[in-house]
Amino acid sequence: MCYAGFTMSAIIIDGRKTREAHTGELIAKVKALPCIPKLAIIQVGDRSDSTSYIRAKKLFAAKIGVEVVHELFAETITQTEILKHIEMLNDDESIHGIIVQLPLPGHIDRTKVIDTIAPEKDVDALTTTSIGSWTKGKGIMPATARGVRELLRFYGIEILGKKVTVVGRSDLVGRPIAVMCQNAGAHVTVCHSQTTDLISGTKDADILIVAVGKPGLITAKHVNGDQVVIDVGISRIGEEKLVGDVDFESVSQIVKAISPVPGGVGAMTVLALFENLIDLCR
Repeated sequence: MCYAGFTMSAIIIDGRKTREAHTGELIAKVKALPCIPKLAIIQVGDRSDSTSYIRAKKLFAAKIGVEVVHELFAETITQTEILKHIEMLNDDESIHGIIVQLPLPGHIDRTKVIDTIAPEKDVDALTTTSIGSWTKGKGIMPATARGVRELLRFYGIEILGKKVTVVGRSDLVGRPIAVMCQNAGAHVTVCHSQTTDLISGTKDADILIVAVGKPGLITAKHVNGDQVVIDVGISRIGEEKLVGDVDFESVSQIVKAISPVPGGVGAMTVLALFENLIDLCR
């Protein structure tokens, strides 16, 4: 098998292929709803990475028949102004989901802003109420964790009873993925980029999920030949190149299956976000 100009033995866990396979199902679900779902995206400051992520969401929304309201505010906006705007969206019955694009400028309290979103419109599942639900296996889960779950399901990769190592412990990605795996019956180990003996934590796993944002963190010495590797990390090298946390070229020569960056979990995160929106509309 060839990928990006070199030969490998691993199965490629293709997020774009998986998303495409689910798109028709989402279109049908949207058409079955009594109204057109509407998602409000709040962006503070014109960061190029945030703008790129929002563009991907808007393109997919248009494809499945969802309406998106994208509101871009100056980086100098006050926290009070943002909170008032979120409260207005909470009260707007035509809005079914609200996203605050992260990160936020330093003068704004992220937790306060997120917790102002009404839980029933919290598409990212980041409010304190939502976190309390998904940690118990209830309600919707953060989109990246849901995307990873759907990706594994599509490729017939069972989580139940497996040894899963999650590298990364962020509230947005690492922790929800670890909780998702635990709720699915996996034996979960959580490591991070500063773990003293990272190799021991990663090499023994059946499934290795890496979500740190540190290019090349995982190399051939961290993996084994029977392993499934899911690379959630994404970093930009130079102007154009996107890379993950896993040294794809060396690791793909060893492991059983691997997700690429780009083209892996990122595509599924967008899909899962709109699955969350549809679930909230129901």
